[in-house]
Amino acid sequence: MQNYTILIVDDEEAQRQALSGFLQKNGYAVKTASSGLKALPIIKHEMIDLVLTDMRMPEMGGEELLLETKKVNPDIDVILLTAFGSIENAIAAIKNGAADFITKPIDLEQLDISIKKVKQRKQLASDNRRLRELLQEKISFKGIISASSAMANALSIAARVAPSNATTFIAGESGTGKELFAKAIHLASARANQAFVAINMAALSDNLVESELFGHEKGAFTGANQQRQGRFELADGGTLFIDEVGDIPLNTQVKLLRVLQEQQIERIGSSSPLHVDVRVIAATNRPLEELITSGTFRQDLYYRLNVVKIDIPPLRERKTDIPLLVDYFIRTYAKTNGKQVTGVTRGAMDRLMKHTYPGNVRELENIIEQAVVLARDAVIDTDDLPMTLQHQTNQAKDDDSTGTFEQRVQAFELKLIQEALEQSGGVQTKAAASLGMSERHLRYKLQKYGLK
Repeated sequence: MQNYTILIVDDEEAQRQALSGFLQKNGYAVKTASSGLKALPIIKHEMIDLVLTDMRMPEMGGEELLLETKKVNPDIDVILLTAFGSIENAIAAIKNGAADFITKPIDLEQLDISIKKVKQRKQLASDNRRLRELLQEKISFKGIISASSAMANALSIAARVAPSNATTFIAGESGTGKELFAKAIHLASARANQAFVAINMAALSDNLVESELFGHEKGAFTGANQQRQGRFELADGGTLFIDEVGDIPLNTQVKLLRVLQEQQIERIGSSSPLHVDVRVIAATNRPLEELITSGTFRQDLYYRLNVVKIDIPPLRERKTDIPLLVDYFIRTYAKTNGKQVTGVTRGAMDRLMKHTYPGNVRELENIIEQAVVLARDAVIDTDDLPMTLQHQTNQAKDDDSTGTFEQRVQAFELKLIQEALEQSGGVQTKAAASLGMSERHLRYKLQKYGLK
């Protein structure tokens, strides 16, 4: 109980002192703030389990503070206090995520009971997390771990489109799991026993794209020493996943459009068309609408690819999935590395929940893999996390003005890199350009700070 920290937010000093004394007497750690605006920095940068806030306060009331708190960390519980209690207010507060609603004058015995119930529910939720994850693995698409409402729509569309042959377009930031969705759709389709073939356009030079997609005949060009099948032929009867479709050169876009319309390909150097039965799933982290406007992507191809669209939300918009993903990655990498790591401390989970994840699920997975490998004990602590998260509190708490000179420089540098990655949607090339450095230099910095 000593580690359970409660933040009291009330503009009346007498009320703060009275509640603080009562809660400290009951063994809780207590922090106080005289307004919602003053409470927010504490919530963002310190370890808080429960916020006990007045409803009516100047500048920022309790209901707004509730919403802001849930944005920072959905795991932080909030109990609202008000002298203007009503059933309508109570229902509204609960719908917005409040754990409870207590009217003034406060009955301290009732408050104590309410806090204990909140703690019990949190423990029960933690105990059931593993059970819920196992259930998700059985009833959801294979490998997609989620219990958030933000992912519900994407999963619903994926489940409905999977049995069809419709061309599907998946949009989402880098690291959100677009290929995982594509594989899940394939495995839930009638093509599940056929090939799933993936190709990343961004990894290919322009002169290789057409050969990789459609194949070539022997002698078709310098270096073509033998006939080669393209990805469409390899995926015949199954599914072809084309990642970073926005990077396909314009001249190849014309040929891809024809293949989608006619289900026929021609290898480079051949005039004989080959029929292929391929279900295409395309994906990108770039806004194709902007590429169409700039003239680098064909509008007719976009409409052909975008028969059914799935938008995968970034991890920062579905933070309730973080504990599930953390548990899953810990078990995965503990087994892979022969480590007896079973969980994370409250402090480490707090840091993980408050991080913005410009690299999305891929970044979280990398963080947990590194932490499992470096963990000294059976539970991952804040010291086992990358520097990005270890310096998280200091860099925002005092506007990078605390610590040694080196720590302050690193904190400021981390903040700039994170902001650049967020603004670029996780695209490293764009982030590096906005920072005025080479992509290679940026990758070095990402590796240095454990941010991939």
